[in-house]
Amino acid sequence: MKRSGIGGMAFAGLMAFSLCSAVAAWAAGPSFSEGQHAYEYGAGDIGQILVSVPAGALDGGKNFPLLVFLHGSGERGEDITRVKVQGPPKLVEERPDFPFIVVSPQLAADARWKSAQILDLVDWLAEKLPVDEDRLYLTGLSLGGTGTWRTAIADPKRFAAIAPIAGRSVEDTYCVLASLPVWAFHGARDDIVDPGNTVDMVAAIEACGGRPGFTLYPDANHNSWTRTYESEGLYQWLLSHRKRR
Repeated sequence: MKRSGIGGMAFAGLMAFSLCSAVAAWAAGPSFSEGQHAYEYGAGDIGQILVSVPAGALDGGKNFPLLVFLHGSGERGEDITRVKVQGPPKLVEERPDFPFIVVSPQLAADARWKSAQILDLVDWLAEKLPVDEDRLYLTGLSLGGTGTWRTAIADPKRFAAIAPIAGRSVEDTYCVLASLPVWAFHGARDDIVDPGNTVDMVAAIEACGGRPGFTLYPDANHNSWTRTYESEGLYQWLLSHRKRR
């Protein structure tokens, strides 16, 4: 049956309205709540995100530091619960008083962290949540450690401090990190990502006049992140830094 001209126009108008409504809904974002919950994000290679909001953070009147956690290759896919197995998203399940808003995005299978997508996510969250823009922190393990290096190099003024763990070295302009607080970690016995990767990154930043922190665990293999993320000292160190204006 041939659709009438008026009917076709109405159908087209309805489709346009639905599309605009979907775009507006995505732009508006989810309704966040206290505690750690999964939310649809769906931009680029990032599907779902875990967001942990401290108690009272949504009451207004106070902004909170934002900690972005980039997982490793084993947590990619569509099962967001896999992201909770280690690092900050695991910690906040046990510590509801954790003093950060924590976001843990999940990559699609076989994808790698892209700096532009991480920075877009940070900007998006800063508009939706009570985030202290002077206290944005970035950390990640293995594949996420590499993503941490790359993202910090792409926009070194965006973060107050970074903590890459067991990541690969990045061939880029290291000197842009000379004034950014960095604390890097690696296991001396790592047989998956050679610790020389982090040694080289730290040495390159030092050659540019930077003073990065570096912890090389003499007895650790690739998993140098469990003891790192369990240490209260890491979070105290992060909070001791604010973005330089």
